[in-house]
Amino acid sequence: MQDNRFITPAAAEAASIDAGLRSYMLGVYNHMTIALAFTGLTAFATKWAALSVPGFGQLLFGTPLIYVLAFAPIGMVFYLSARINHMSPLKARNVFYIYAAMMGLGLASILLAYTGASVARAFFITAGAFAGLSIYGYSTKRNLSAMGSFLVVGVVGLFLAMIANIFIGSAQFEFAISILGVLLFAGLTAYDTQKIKSMYAAGDDTATATRKSIFGALTLYLDFINMFLFLVRLLGNRE
Repeated sequence: MQDNRFITPAAAEAASIDAGLRSYMLGVYNHMTIALAFTGLTAFATKWAALSVPGFGQLLFGTPLIYVLAFAPIGMVFYLSARINHMSPLKARNVFYIYAAMMGLGLASILLAYTGASVARAFFITAGAFAGLSIYGYSTKRNLSAMGSFLVVGVVGLFLAMIANIFIGSAQFEFAISILGVLLFAGLTAYDTQKIKSMYAAGDDTATATRKSIFGALTLYLDFINMFLFLVRLLGNRE
């Protein structure tokens, strides 16, 4: 049994910070997991409706409504990123979960286009890779900030390459884009985890800590979803 008389104030403070950091990171992963659950449930429900309700699939994916499904989540993520510090924690959480559900509407097209087995395979590969990379980002003593700028530039280049391939229509180019996308978002998972960890401050009040954990969850959610999408394109078998 440890004698508390020999615990120094510095050691007690360090232990308190460690406990607070663990609680903060657990909040990040909990919010992210719930958001992924909303996305998955919405995607499966939308797929079921598209296959079961006459005209529903055509309405979603065969009319201009598809552009709403594509661009509304982008608008929401920019809104949440810009306004989160001015929201109550409850509102920030709800906007994040609504955004995740809207993502599920669009991702239903992936479930319709690819076999269930290949989607499941891509998901479990993503989950395993994400877990390993996030643990590395959390535990490594190496400063990953130097790779942040490189990764962001890489994502911009990736986006431009995807736009270019819309007009080129090259299968080989799409394959290369998918590989690059997986690598970039794998790197971002480790980098973002370390960055989210560094955002923790023991002196934060509950509201500030909650907003930080939601923003961190949003960041890692985006890394996970993008890595998953590129893996589906890389490994998936079409229906």
